[in-house]
Amino acid sequence: MSARQAVHLDGIAALAERYDVFLLDQFGVLHDGQQPYPGAVEALSALKRAGKTVTLISNSGKRAEPNERRLLKLGFEAGSWDHFVSSGEVAWRVFRNMTNLGELRAGTRCLLISRDGDRSAIEGLPLVLTERGENAELVLIAASESDRYDLDHYRGLLGPAAARKIPCFCTNPDRIMLTAIGPRFAAGEIADIYERLGGSVTRIGKPYPAIYEAALALSGNPARGNAICVGDSVEHDIAGGRAAGVPTALVKSGILADSGDLTALFEELGAWPDFTLDAFRWR
Repeated sequence: MSARQAVHLDGIAALAERYDVFLLDQFGVLHDGQQPYPGAVEALSALKRAGKTVTLISNSGKRAEPNERRLLKLGFEAGSWDHFVSSGEVAWRVFRNMTNLGELRAGTRCLLISRDGDRSAIEGLPLVLTERGENAELVLIAASESDRYDLDHYRGLLGPAAARKIPCFCTNPDRIMLTAIGPRFAAGEIADIYERLGGSVTRIGKPYPAIYEAALALSGNPARGNAICVGDSVEHDIAGGRAAGVPTALVKSGILADSGDLTALFEELGAWPDFTLDAFRWR
């Protein structure tokens, strides 16, 4: 499907008439990190009332449970989604399996790049935190504090680890994030820096397959044509959904708000949505 064939819809009610399983992004679709978008709380609840399976799929480096607490605090109705799959949750389970198989040694020193002191990405894992790249044995980039620090801060922090080729995992591949002071660079950009400094990075999250496999499995492994992936990022949500064989809908809010014609972006990334919406609302 080309960009010119994308069908523009007024709301997700039209999608509910066509699909039974919804894989929904949260940041930029349901809320901006500070408050829900107008109509989003009602639209999410309406999907559940319509009998749809709703799985939230997020490039959040935090595990599922703290993400769900945030949604409730923002005013979303308990029970208005069935499952929550975050890249942080997928990564945590990867690390747990590595530990069980003896591939990750207990006491491994981990340099954790997170936000607001969050440690949920490694809770319950036999890792020891370090704040220095010089003695890190593992680097985990879970979030960005780009509203507090510039890129040079992260270059200085990560340079010694990258020089020693320390394994690095990024559990939020997004390169742009929404903050209270506007769009800023996200964890994915920090991961790019690590690579430019000479290290290698394993990325977990959209658009990579593991997070979609987890979300579709929790959603009952539906026929791919009976599910729809809804997000605000062409690079992550649309490209990732299409690679997973799932139809896609681009919500032109979040990082694409007021962006105008997106044809050139679709062509550049080779990812065209099946549908577009101005906002995540019912009608």
